[in-house]
Amino acid sequence: MDRAELMTFLSLMDFSVSQINPPLEDDSERGALRSIDGFGNYRLRVHGAPGSLLSNSTVFDLFFLDSGDRETVQGRRTYGWIKDSQLSWLQDTCKQGLNQNMGNVPSNLDPALAFFHIPIPEVRDLWYTPFIGQFQEGVACSIVQSGVLNTFLSLGNVKAAFIGHDHLNDFCGNLKGVWFCYGGGFGYHAYGRRNWHRRGRLIEAKLGKGRDTWTGVQRIKTWKRLDDGDLSKIDEQVLWEASSYSFLK
Repeated sequence: MDRAELMTFLSLMDFSVSQINPPLEDDSERGALRSIDGFGNYRLRVHGAPGSLLSNSTVFDLFFLDSGDRETVQGRRTYGWIKDSQLSWLQDTCKQGLNQNMGNVPSNLDPALAFFHIPIPEVRDLWYTPFIGQFQEGVACSIVQSGVLNTFLSLGNVKAAFIGHDHLNDFCGNLKGVWFCYGGGFGYHAYGRRNWHRRGRLIEAKLGKGRDTWTGVQRIKTWKRLDDGDLSKIDEQVLWEASSYSFLK
């Protein structure tokens, strides 16, 4: 299967929430998809707790982006990268979400997380910072600097991005206020390291609690579980916490 067929298959599986690509915003053609690079670019909106005042409002966003495979740039083979069309969609979607939530909650910038496979070039700079976890191999990224980090910074709501590709890295590091975290070597179908346990990263988003109702996201944490017989929990850390949690108390 090619990438389009594979994403279509995944989106049709039982209990899958994945999408092939975002739909057209204007609904001019029912079922039509936006013209965008790659496959598997989509947004998942997480609403507030059932029965709360935010049950029909977005309190948390998850953005998924296709970072591609391999490409050739000016005769040089390199890895893929997130293209301008994808960043434009991300910006448009965030602005749309901001407008929809205005007036519903005092804090209009609900936290968001991004997920994509191939790291951006700036992740290499985390070697010189106090990262959390293991940095055991070079960052295999594109030679193209497409402006992903600057886009995240301009949006203001993306608190962390989760990446893969380099199976021996499982660290989290902070770039200008945005965390970049590897998922860690998870599956047994790909390369790893002898005596280095396979591991999976977990993410927890915790809602706040007012006097009478659940509120928006108060804290986002992450940690890893090792496949070591005890499912050991390591490297727990807070990625983001609401600085002033005053609404709906």
